[in-house]
Amino acid sequence: MPYNSSQVYQPEADTYLLLDAARSEVKPGDRVLEIGTGSALIAAELAGVTGVVATDINPHAALCAREKRIDVVRNDLFSGIRSTFDLILFNPPYLPTLPEDRIDDWLEYALDGGTSGGEVIGRFAEEVGRVLAPGGRILLLISSLTGLPEVRDIFFRQSFTSEIVMKEKVEDENLYVLRIVRRDERQA
Repeated sequence: MPYNSSQVYQPEADTYLLLDAARSEVKPGDRVLEIGTGSALIAAELAGVTGVVATDINPHAALCAREKRIDVVRNDLFSGIRSTFDLILFNPPYLPTLPEDRIDDWLEYALDGGTSGGEVIGRFAEEVGRVLAPGGRILLLISSLTGLPEVRDIFFRQSFTSEIVMKEKVEDENLYVLRIVRRDERQA
């Protein structure tokens, strides 16, 4: 069954910003996990450098990744993931969305960050430690619409520290890529 590309998040400025950060961060031999792969552009680019596993809750995105020969698991965030990874990438749904504004299709999973924009990010922060290898790093794309201080605080409460490694102004928002590590494993 071919996937429906209209139901898959297509690369935009946020995708390319996270890709640039990932290219700078990835090291040969890293075990890489991309959560919410969407079009699988980032996973496909990094697969030439190191081993990559991708996930997405959207069946159309999972099929898109498979067509690009990416190892993909269709799941919600980390459910069913048993390995640990050196680098975890996530361009989460970060748009603040009121219940009455939801569009109720598969693409919604790529966009709807809940009323604050940070609901999926909060679940990610609570669960990521289980699959992050010792010394591992996280690259997270966020928007000023979600709130930079609020997102950094979410991770701080889970014993992580974050720093901005890339940023870009796009229309009426600022996009940031945060590099996140465990506080007790701060790296240079």
